Amino acid sequence: MVKSPICIARGRVLNTVRIIGGEWRRRVLRFPDAQGLRPTPDRVRETLFNWLGQDLDGLSCLDLFAGSGALGFEAASRGAAKVVMVEHAPKVAAALEENARLLAAGGRLQIVRADAVKFASSLGPDAPGFDVLFLDPPYKKGWIERLAPLLSRLLADDGMLYVEAESALENCGQWRTVRSGRAGQVFYHLMRNGEPDGAQ
Repeated sequence: MVKSPICIARGRVLNTVRIIGGEWRRRVLRFPDAQGLRPTPDRVRETLFNWLGQDLDGLSCLDLFAGSGALGFEAASRGAAKVVMVEHAPKVAAALEENARLLAAGGRLQIVRADAVKFASSLGPDAPGFDVLFLDPPYKKGWIERLAPLLSRLLADDGMLYVEAESALENCGQWRTVRSGRAGQVFYHLMRNGEPDGAQ
């Protein structure tokens, strides 16, 4: 996705992403440039939330590489009861916190500044799993392979896993692809625990 600069603040070019559905539909969020940060395009997000169901009332979601916040804020806008957004880069995490304040999200959104693997490893085996996990890491860094063994700590047994990657994936750990698509160089997948691959 081409990021459009909208303003210069304190010497930084800020980029925008638009929420496309739910309570905050059409709200525009600003975020700074950062290496490897690429918001999920509108068309892909629309497909994803059609797969998940437009209404996420009561669900808990984890956005493990939050970046611009496009997926996490979209989930909260569509009714998710709890969205945890994990981001390691300080200035990007600060932008997430500022956007959460601007949206008056209250307790629905939790911003955590942490490394994704360390965050996943910190959760005990008895921690309640999330209903939806968004996994959109920087490409060609081995993140998906490192996180695959930790997914059972993060997801409920019937939880759904969304993964963006630079190539098509049949599975991620025990979560197997049931829906998939491609937009340019991005391959995106919806996975479920132990289910066979589904048609695109």
